[in-house]
Amino acid sequence: MLNQIDEISGIGLHLDLVLRKVQDAYLRTFQELQLDLTIEQWVILYRIYQSGEEASQSDIVKSNFRNRATTSRVIGKLEGKKWIKKTRFEGDFKRFKLELTKRGQEVIALIEPHAKQLRRQAIKGLDVLEFETFLKVLDQIGENYEE
Repeated sequence: MLNQIDEISGIGLHLDLVLRKVQDAYLRTFQELQLDLTIEQWVILYRIYQSGEEASQSDIVKSNFRNRATTSRVIGKLEGKKWIKKTRFEGDFKRFKLELTKRGQEVIALIEPHAKQLRRQAIKGLDVLEFETFLKVLDQIGENYEE
């Protein structure tokens, strides 16, 4: 157990630096693919893709680490790009259903192989145990801030 503050004083800076490198790699890829796309838009677009027929705006808000207003703005931008459409679930007029359009499906198909490569790049040089330990440590750090 780490007890000395001096040993971990740069943890926030270090986490931020690594996160920026990952985000920059994704943004460069989007630019190379000539897509006007932000990290937040990609995360939400991909969540809609993963959720399939059951993608709802309320579920996306809950699974996204942003507030409702920010998530709604991002969804609106994706709608404006004609990458998703927003309707109501049949028989449920309270929840918005989010669906990929044909163009949204094309964007996913274009990016997904590159995203898989970026994920492989992230774990290059790590064995399974190291990666599992890394995820466990990240989870613990996150939990420490929920207390």
